[in-house]
Amino acid sequence: MSVTTHVLDTSAGRPAAGVRVALDALDRQAGWRRLGDGTTGENGRLEGLVPAGGLLAGTHRLVFETGAWFAARGLATFYPEVSVAFEVTDPTEHFHVPLLLSPFGYSTYRGS
Repeated sequence: MSVTTHVLDTSAGRPAAGVRVALDALDRQAGWRRLGDGTTGENGRLEGLVPAGGLLAGTHRLVFETGAWFAARGLATFYPEVSVAFEVTDPTEHFHVPLLLSPFGYSTYRGS
C-alpha cells in the first residue's frame, strides 16, 4: 500500500520540484490527522507518505502548499493551497494522485 503524487507545472511545462505536500486522514470525531509529509523532488514526484503502520480505510487528503511554491518563484497565484480528498476502500491498493498545476487553475485524477 502506498500513496504517491506527481506535481506538474503546466504553465512552465515541467515538473514542480520543491512543493510541500502533506497526507492527512479524517477522524470523524477529531478531524484531520497528519500521517506524513514531504517535498517533491526534481522530477516533481513524492513517495513515502504512508506511515509505517499503513493506511486504514476512510477519507484521506493530500494538501499541496502551492502558494508558498509560487511565491518562491516570484509568481502570484489564486490558490494558496490545493487540497485533494479521496476515499480509500482497500488499504492494500496503491494510490497515485497527480496534480497538474498553474497559477490560476489545477486538475487532478487517480493515476496508477
